[in-house]
Amino acid sequence: MGKEHRLLALLVCLVLGTGLAAAVLGASRAAGPRHGFVAGKFVDLTTVAPEPGGRLPAGPEGSTGTVSVDCGRNEEGHWNEDNLVVSPGLRAGAHHTHAYVGNLSTDALSGDASLAAADTSCAGGDRSTYYWPVLRRPDRPGTRPHEGSAGHGNAGEILPEASVGVEFRGNPVSKVVPMPRFLRAMTGDAVAYTAGSGADVRARWGCSGLPDRSTTDYPRCPAGDLVTRTLVFPSCWNGLDTAVPDHRSHLLFPSARGVCPQGTFPVPELRLTLSYAVAPGVPIALDSFPEQRHSPRTDHAMFVDVMTDQQMAALVACINEGRACRT
Repeated sequence: MGKEHRLLALLVCLVLGTGLAAAVLGASRAAGPRHGFVAGKFVDLTTVAPEPGGRLPAGPEGSTGTVSVDCGRNEEGHWNEDNLVVSPGLRAGAHHTHAYVGNLSTDALSGDASLAAADTSCAGGDRSTYYWPVLRRPDRPGTRPHEGSAGHGNAGEILPEASVGVEFRGNPVSKVVPMPRFLRAMTGDAVAYTAGSGADVRARWGCSGLPDRSTTDYPRCPAGDLVTRTLVFPSCWNGLDTAVPDHRSHLLFPSARGVCPQGTFPVPELRLTLSYAVAPGVPIALDSFPEQRHSPRTDHAMFVDVMTDQQMAALVACINEGRACRT
């Protein structure tokens, strides 16, 4: 009889222990990533040395113009867990949430025809799609759509963009040629934390009041400053492909002097600048694949050019003529 009581007590303990473990695990998932699970240190940007400022000096054949495209700041709440550039046709293929401006229809099932027919958030009618992983406050639970749907440790309140800058620039040594319509492009490395190499790390983090300083870690900004993310895209096209299996080799970065690799041609350089109102000391976490642990070095962005031939021709003319234009 004593043995039966001991077995019954053991069974009860096992059941209670399993229930307690499940409850703790569920609470941990609901709360999102703990601060210790966010890879990458927080850097006081006031302690970072200023960088050489300004654009590269342009040569006699350089293209010095700029075109700013007003696409809003995702007031529509266009979010999903898809990645049309990297995993087309695969719902939730990103395993984290992306935010969008521009084309309002973009998801994993978008095609050239559906993109060309969709509405856009861009004031001048540019139907291109621009997107990036969301930034979150892991110390606050998410209650809105997409704040809990990504899973994989990507949880918490999504921080809204205070501003989204979409700008195209020229090349310091050459005139630029038009991008082909439906060109797919990406910048940054979504697996940089485990890749063992920083070769494709492109995003720079900063503070709005310290434009000459940046870091690849999370920045701590002075009170009143916005946290910024700047993502520059490659701008040397192979002249043949709008997309390739590795998503990179058709569109390369120029050298430090602005010279494109042999066999490629300079196209307008896309630069995205995102800003967020983050009070000093507030934790932030970039959405990522689970094994990347929200590292800021994994920041990345994607672009699909859906401008009409006329829109692209006007953009190229502005850049090559050295003007500053807005659309």
